[in-house]
Amino acid sequence: MRGAPATSLGTIDGRLRCHHYDAFRCRSCSLLEVPRARQLSDKEAHARSLVPAPSWLPTVAGPDAGFRNKAKMAVGGTASAPTLGILDRSHAGVDLRDCGLHSPGLTAALEVVARFVSRADLAPYDVGTRSGELKHVLMTESPDGELLLRLVVRSTADEARIRKHLPWLLDSLPRLRVVSLNVQPSHAAVLEGEREIVLTPETTLPMRLEGLELALRPQGFFQTNTLVAAALYAQARAWVTAIDPASVWDLYCGVGGFALACTAPGRSVTGVELSAEAVAAASATAPEGVDFVAGDATQWALAQSSSPDLVVVNPPRRGIGADLAGWLEASDVAHVVYSSCNAESLARDLATMPSLRPVEARVLDMFPHTTHYEVIVLLAR
Repeated sequence: MRGAPATSLGTIDGRLRCHHYDAFRCRSCSLLEVPRARQLSDKEAHARSLVPAPSWLPTVAGPDAGFRNKAKMAVGGTASAPTLGILDRSHAGVDLRDCGLHSPGLTAALEVVARFVSRADLAPYDVGTRSGELKHVLMTESPDGELLLRLVVRSTADEARIRKHLPWLLDSLPRLRVVSLNVQPSHAAVLEGEREIVLTPETTLPMRLEGLELALRPQGFFQTNTLVAAALYAQARAWVTAIDPASVWDLYCGVGGFALACTAPGRSVTGVELSAEAVAAASATAPEGVDFVAGDATQWALAQSSSPDLVVVNPPRRGIGADLAGWLEASDVAHVVYSSCNAESLARDLATMPSLRPVEARVLDMFPHTTHYEVIVLLAR
């Protein structure tokens, strides 16, 4: 890999342009034609219309391009000429290796992975004929530039061949730390399956950012925008530090970003996450006073005999739901830090917790050029 790899994005008349977007090959960046300043102001207005916070901190924008630390690539074409990107309406592969949203490290690494597919003679899965093996390439880059690669396959038929050629891949990508096979046997639009086979001695990718050291396993979740994720955790830390609670729960904790950001001497912190893989990774980096539990966040909270001083929630797009919101409303929890990727479900949850009122909020543009964003809110009883 010599020099910086070219990407699909360029600037014309001060606006970001993408040749894939212009050619209608990929329209995922639905707001690409909208100036970034307008994108941000529209997101701020949307959040403010739904969240009645009396104080709003300045929006965290992050860069326009090169911000994604994760590539989720459908594999098409043939083993000798694979495409890594998306499938069009006829299920033909559209190659997006030069997507300008990816970090330069990911863009360069995907070129090597494509050569590995050909070298190992891995037949891409053909949706129409239901033949072939390799469905997706999933790759994550850490802030240190190390890489985690997951090959989503229909079966383990090619495992021996992948293992045979793995030394070449590791030699060609010296920063590749973790490689795994994910087995997804069903003929369905599902990104990954439950079974994971790690092929390398290393099983976790360290994710170090601004005082936090997280550990990401193949099936773990981490925010796709590293710079904005660091700002998100820093905001939660600032609020929690000012409040100084004796006990904290981090519900939907993932690999423990909020939980580890909220640690302090003498403070008990408990993170709860459904994914046992994520809990194992979080536990590996947990200092004294921080515990992680594998389980459903709502069921776990409702089963406890007492409540903490402060609760952090970072739910999926559907929100925390009526049961957990109702429990928080009826509890004596004094403060809640709610991080949401869907302000509409956040607003529904807030309506169920009238005693916990927004004090301060912040928009973080985790997903530029789309209508999606993150909003974090401090609630006080």
